Amino acid sequence: MTEWHVITGEYPPQPGGVSDYTRQVALGLAATGDIVHVWCPHHDAPPLDDSGVIIHRDLGAMTPLDLLRAGRMLDEFPKPRRILLQWVPHAFGLRSANLPLSFWIWNRAFTHKDDIELMIHEPYLPMGQEHLRHSALAVAHRIMLVPLLAAANRVWMAIPSWEKFCRPYTLGRSVQFDWLPVFSNIPVHEKSNGSRAVRARYLPPGGFLIGHFGTCSGAIGATLRAVLPELLNHHRERAVLLIGRGSRELCDQLRQAYPPLRDRIHSTDNLSSKDVSSHVSACDVMLQPYPDGASSRRGGLMAALSHGKPIVTTSGHLTEPLWHESGSVALAPAGNHHQIVISVEKLLADKCERERLASSARSTYARRFALPNTIRMLRNEAASPL
Repeated sequence: MTEWHVITGEYPPQPGGVSDYTRQVALGLAATGDIVHVWCPHHDAPPLDDSGVIIHRDLGAMTPLDLLRAGRMLDEFPKPRRILLQWVPHAFGLRSANLPLSFWIWNRAFTHKDDIELMIHEPYLPMGQEHLRHSALAVAHRIMLVPLLAAANRVWMAIPSWEKFCRPYTLGRSVQFDWLPVFSNIPVHEKSNGSRAVRARYLPPGGFLIGHFGTCSGAIGATLRAVLPELLNHHRERAVLLIGRGSRELCDQLRQAYPPLRDRIHSTDNLSSKDVSSHVSACDVMLQPYPDGASSRRGGLMAALSHGKPIVTTSGHLTEPLWHESGSVALAPAGNHHQIVISVEKLLADKCERERLASSARSTYARRFALPNTIRMLRNEAASPL
């Protein structure tokens, strides 16, 4: 039995992918019999009834004074304290430049002798930002990584590529990096009534529903704007369903730009995880294009994979080899709109290939990404899949 102290910048009912991820990890560790403490910012909502998880909303606004107070509370627990920090810089306040937090973690390791593990969801903003403030934040994030990596005994990564991003900031220190694949935050709801109702609402009988779950802005939105009209033109039996926050704006843009298609382009408001599951399950093909390529940090891709959906996605510089090796998704080059359209068209025309991809998606998710794999790796019961 291990006693964990999980530090996170967000935790339910606060929204966010890291929030949901941290809760599932905490519950999964507690289910094994481990003692799990979650340290997170203050929130006015009533405390969650998470069985076996002790929630400390004592990080406040994560100011230096808040951290000193939380540190005194941590010191009341027996050594060695095993701290698991869920790292994504924009979650920790001070406008995502919380340098005091990084040095507080460093102090926990070197003064208080805590055992520090990092889970890096996102290391830092890329350089070359359009706005000066964002460029300054990109520099600040890299400075923040230096004391964190100096404190860490082990670094977990959402995708293997983060090692080459982070390794220079170890300053030559030997640090163990391991891939901890990210599971889906959307549990699969097996009942088919919900998905049948979704299809009846959005699709002509016998038609095809093309879905997208997740971010609809930026480069992803640009790709969807380019390829979706082409997939719908001359195919009245097809419809598009955009699922998740931000989907309505893209839906409105497409409807305005292509009036003849407006009745076959649909979006959802914010949905419960159960309703998201029903909507993803209702789709015949999921289209998940990413400018940097498919990777296990993409929550929409993980949700589609866990639901066993035929997926068309993209290959780019962050794409792990397993997406090519497993045969669980159809890949087109990132940014190549023509090839993306061809990939979707081939899947819609080939029922056997859709069924093969669906079966491969389920098995790949269960074998490599499902929550029990994460828990076994954190508890040192299984090797990293790298």
